[in-house]
Amino acid sequence: MPSFCRHNRFANNCPICSREQAEKAAPRQTGVRSSGGHVTRNPRTTSRTTRSRSTNDLRVRRIARAGADGYGSQLVPGIRATADAERLAEELGFASGRLASLAVAPTGLYAEVASLGAAGDYEEATWLAFLIAYVGPLDGEDPWAGISAARTSWASGELPDLTDVPLGPRTSHAKARGTTTIEAYRAWIVRSGTQQRAFEGEPSWTPARRFQRVFERLALKGFSRDARYDLLVTLGRLGLYELSGPSLYVGGDDETTVAAKRVFGIGDTLLLERRAADLAEAAELPIEVLDVGLWNWARPPARPLVPGGRATLGAPASEPDADAYTRAASALGL
Repeated sequence: MPSFCRHNRFANNCPICSREQAEKAAPRQTGVRSSGGHVTRNPRTTSRTTRSRSTNDLRVRRIARAGADGYGSQLVPGIRATADAERLAEELGFASGRLASLAVAPTGLYAEVASLGAAGDYEEATWLAFLIAYVGPLDGEDPWAGISAARTSWASGELPDLTDVPLGPRTSHAKARGTTTIEAYRAWIVRSGTQQRAFEGEPSWTPARRFQRVFERLALKGFSRDARYDLLVTLGRLGLYELSGPSLYVGGDDETTVAAKRVFGIGDTLLLERRAADLAEAAELPIEVLDVGLWNWARPPARPLVPGGRATLGAPASEPDADAYTRAASALGL
């Protein structure tokens, strides 16, 4: 798997790092270097803290990539294969259709969130939207099974028991944390007074400013970037609050950020945001579409007994929106 050097380039394409490597006649290594650029150290030198680290905190990400065939696009300089570009166009098409369905004809628990909001019950509606983003819809025939099993009402003050609850592929929950993140969310709301006040913020805020400020304030321990972003997009599309994502807000080691680095061929956050905005503009798609689009693009292909492939994330359809796919494919030169 390609890795990024300290100059935010692919390590094997960086002229500076290549020159430095060539000047080292006999590079000294303290371990065995893997193809991904990580050093495997002698187990005897590994610290006790590392040996005792819980496997629940370890995530291995493998992005399936097609062989290079001469494909190239200034919009996605990290993609070198037509098949990968084609799959990206498909995932952007799917993500666009999913957002459209949330705004026009939500289904399942999304429809219940919209119904509660329309009835003026912002507290229960927002709480349910939070649980959807945090636990995550499942793949399969009943995407809401896990969330429904754990669901509690906001008014009861009862914390959901997620001990044996199935989690969605994009869940933010880790069993080792228990209810820590949920408790942190409720504590944040207590400081604001109500969920409605917490998410509305200042009356003078624009939808983009509101999205930015609330996204920052939702940076609670255990509440991932992906879950925060999806929650705000969902609340905005369902019409509960005036929210509009002005940026992709990549950064860190979440799956969407890792995928963005692969697609855009750079590790610098500012350049990632700029290239993401350029792709969204060229494809005539909201920047919010790239969130699920990139995340699904990075998922490994589905295999027997191995989860993978496109996650529908509660969407009623599993196929790309035809118009959105056409625009994305055209922008990518396909």
